[in-house]
Amino acid sequence: MSYPLFIYFLISLSLYNSCTAHHYTFTVKEVPYKKLCSTKKILTVNGRFPGQTLKAYKGDTIYVNVRNRASENITMHWHGVEQPRNPWSDGPEYITQCPIRPGSDFLYEVIFSIEDTTVWWHAHSSWTRATVHGLIFVYPRPPKSLPFPKADHEVPLILGEWWKKDVREVVELFTRTGGDPNVSDALTINGHPGLLYPCSKSDTFELTVEKRKTYRIRMVNAAMNLILFFAIAKHNLAVVAADGHYTKPLNATYITISPGQTLDLLLHADQNPKRTYYMAARAYHSNPAINFNNSTTIGILRYTSSKSTKTSSSSKRYPKLPYYNDTSAAFRFFTSIKSLYSGQVPVKISRRLISTVSINLLTCPNNSCEGPNGSRLAASMNNISFVTPSHVDILKAYYYHIRGVYGTRFPSFPPLVFNFTAEDQPLFLQTPRLATEVKMIKYGEALEIVLQGTSLVGGGIDHPMHLHGFSFYVVGVGFGNYNVTEDPSNYNLKDPPYRNTVTVPINGWVAIRFIADNPGVWFMHCHFDRHLSWGMNVVFIVKNGRGLNQQILPPPPDLPPCY
Repeated sequence: MSYPLFIYFLISLSLYNSCTAHHYTFTVKEVPYKKLCSTKKILTVNGRFPGQTLKAYKGDTIYVNVRNRASENITMHWHGVEQPRNPWSDGPEYITQCPIRPGSDFLYEVIFSIEDTTVWWHAHSSWTRATVHGLIFVYPRPPKSLPFPKADHEVPLILGEWWKKDVREVVELFTRTGGDPNVSDALTINGHPGLLYPCSKSDTFELTVEKRKTYRIRMVNAAMNLILFFAIAKHNLAVVAADGHYTKPLNATYITISPGQTLDLLLHADQNPKRTYYMAARAYHSNPAINFNNSTTIGILRYTSSKSTKTSSSSKRYPKLPYYNDTSAAFRFFTSIKSLYSGQVPVKISRRLISTVSINLLTCPNNSCEGPNGSRLAASMNNISFVTPSHVDILKAYYYHIRGVYGTRFPSFPPLVFNFTAEDQPLFLQTPRLATEVKMIKYGEALEIVLQGTSLVGGGIDHPMHLHGFSFYVVGVGFGNYNVTEDPSNYNLKDPPYRNTVTVPINGWVAIRFIADNPGVWFMHCHFDRHLSWGMNVVFIVKNGRGLNQQILPPPPDLPPCY
């Protein structure tokens, strides 16, 4: 081979390696699954529950052809993937696309950019994500290496919820009656309820480890409506990443994880190999007045040397988890997570937005609904209960200048100022305005968003808030009412966690910062799906910048049609 030809070969190989594209096919279909003594059909991808794990190197682009062979609409979201300039493949139904209807296909282009570790995918239409979800493993592109010791093995671990009823029936019932949805019947680890539930002794997740080996657990909380505590008996867990980004190593005896969040955990198999150890997950729930699933899912950790040895009950070890309403324990973990890198937070901001996040009530004729006092439960941001369009999505309306789909008057400050966390609130504060309002953002703005919880309707609860299209720095968190003159002085502007889902504490607040450098239509919502259904959502539209690489990409040719 001649020298010029050899150089051309090396350049071509380099380009190929730096622009790798992987192709997957997701066939969405219903299949029967038996759990908790009964069988029902559930929505799956390729017949699997949970769904398959996707793998990519940092900066890859993957293509996922979603074939809807089920009887209901579907969309897919790539949670934690920022999708630079590509909102067309972000997925939330009637926000960035119309749904993929039964019998139809859509090819998603998933563009990875700054993601380093574990993110995930899930359905994003109605409550279909209850069984349609899976992990995404992101790896550093060679020759880059991990900033922590490489584990001997990787373990996907998905925490979830299971209803004995068809989830569609659960949604239909609370949507029609206006009440709270029925709570789930079980929690699950990788789809297994565990031996504490009926008919589930053989439906228990087991992890077999080898003494002195290290295991990287890639975890997501895919539960619909529960923040969870998790621990493994006698084993510490070292947190090394959160929401797809590296963290300073954090040793923990338990972890707290909200719906939508991911964690990378190092497990060192350093205990007595002749014993069996349980792992467990159960709810963190700060308001007992609100009904929730207070059961526990159990998994088993065995050492290879104990697998063939019958263990007595006295040799089994149970983990210690915080009590279900231990807010201090939950937020002690959240606030202990720090970014691996320092000095990357926007110090000067160009705009501060403050929004309440509230549970609300809507009146019903003759007090005929099943919410408090015959009303209908709702939720809001800045007293606007978001109404999702039903005929054309917001991205298409924005891109093609279609009028009448949304308004642009989402307020930058709560329209009603009151003692947000007081025990007794005037009744008129409970009623929100129903509207489809978005917030317009200039390209490149340095934003601070403060999310303020309220005690409206029952005393408040925590809210895991997720932002599409961006990761953000969680610079502040506190209890009570946010004080704009005092609280910023206590911000962590050195090494705050870099996340895409943040938990607003009960009757408290969080402050996040990021640069709005991703043009497009991006959804922000509570990741408790009941609150999403009730309207605790907003849409940010980041305008195009001046440069060609600061513009929304053109729409794909096979975008699902709207009706």
